[in-house]
Amino acid sequence: MSFEFLKNEQRIDFIKKYPQLRIMGNKYRLLDWIGQTLTELDFNTALDGFSGSGCVGYLLKCMGKRVNSNDFLNFSYHIANALIANSDSLINNDELKKIIAFNNKRKHFVTNKFKNIFYNKEDLNFFDNTWANLQTILNPFKRSLIIAALCRASLKKQPRGVFTTITAGNGKYDDGRSDLRKSIQSHFIESIALFNSLIFDTGHNHQATCEDIFEINPSRYDLVYFDPPYVPRSDDNCYTKRYHFLEGLSCYWTGVEILEESVVKKLKKKYTPFSYRKESNQSFRKLFHRFRDSIIILSYSSNGYPDRKELEQLLIEAKGNDNVEVVSMQHTYNFGSHDKVSNERKHVEEYLLIGA
Repeated sequence: MSFEFLKNEQRIDFIKKYPQLRIMGNKYRLLDWIGQTLTELDFNTALDGFSGSGCVGYLLKCMGKRVNSNDFLNFSYHIANALIANSDSLINNDELKKIIAFNNKRKHFVTNKFKNIFYNKEDLNFFDNTWANLQTILNPFKRSLIIAALCRASLKKQPRGVFTTITAGNGKYDDGRSDLRKSIQSHFIESIALFNSLIFDTGHNHQATCEDIFEINPSRYDLVYFDPPYVPRSDDNCYTKRYHFLEGLSCYWTGVEILEESVVKKLKKKYTPFSYRKESNQSFRKLFHRFRDSIIILSYSSNGYPDRKELEQLLIEAKGNDNVEVVSMQHTYNFGSHDKVSNERKHVEEYLLIGA
C-alpha cells in the first residue's frame, strides 16, 4: 500500500486499525492527543526510544516521518520490525498454510515447559509447531510478522494480559470474552490478516532496533520520543516479569535465562536503570543530555518517580534554556495493575514534557 492513501483524516482511520496490544503503559488510547502535539512541531526524522507496543512509532510513520523504533525487549523489536520498518513484506496464503502445517519434526519445548500454566496442550503444540516451520522463512520482516502475530495471539488469550500467575483452566480470571475460547491458531491467523493490512510504504527507510537507549547514535534525529519504564510509586514496573512469556516466545527461549524455581517460568530480569529510585534521576539526566540537540518529548504519568517538576528541571538543564512546555490530560490505564494498586496505577494525569 502506498503512502498516497494516507492523507489527512484517512491517516487517523488507518492508525486506529493498529491493534490495542494489552501491554502495560500502552499509549494506544492517547494517540490522538500525542498526534495533535506532534503536528505542531517541525521535524522529519524521529526516534521512538522505548517503543513497547509500537503504536507511537507507527503513528510517526503514518505522519510521513522517517522512524527508528527501538526497545530493549526482543518481542517489542519484532512488533516494530513487522509493522514500522517493514514496507512491503506480507504473509501470503501459501506461506500461511506452510506456517501452520503439521510438522512432525517440531520440538516440544513449550508443550513441556509450560504445561498447565497459561494455555492448553493444543495451544502449546501450536507454538512449538509454528516455530519449527518458521525456520523456513528467511525474509526478516516476514519472520517478525509471524513472531508478532504469535505474541498478539498469546496476549489475546491470556485473561489478565500479563503472565505473572497460572491461568490455564482455573477460570479465576475468565471475564467472558470470546477471545478466551478461541484457539491460539485462530488468533494467530486473525493477527496475520490484521498485520498484513497495516503494512505500507512511505518511501522512507524505517528501522527497528533492539538496543540500550544509551548506545543509539543521538545525532540522527530531529525529534526523540521517550516513554521509559519509570519507577512507579507502588508495585514495580518490570516488563520482563509481566511479559516473560512473550519475550521467550519471540526467540524460542534461546539466549535467555529461565528462572526454574518460578512457578510460571519467568525470565531473569533485564536491567534498566530507569527501574530504580537511586538511579532514575541520573538516568534521566544522562538521557536528556545525550539527546539534547533533538526536540525531546517525554511521555510520563503522575504516579511515576521522579515527579514532573524534577523532570522539567532536568530537561531545562539539558537543553540549556527554559523553553520546556508541558501538556497534560487525565487518563485511565486498563492493563498491568493488580487490585491493591489499581487506583493509584490506573487513574493518572498523563504528561508530555516537550523540550525544543
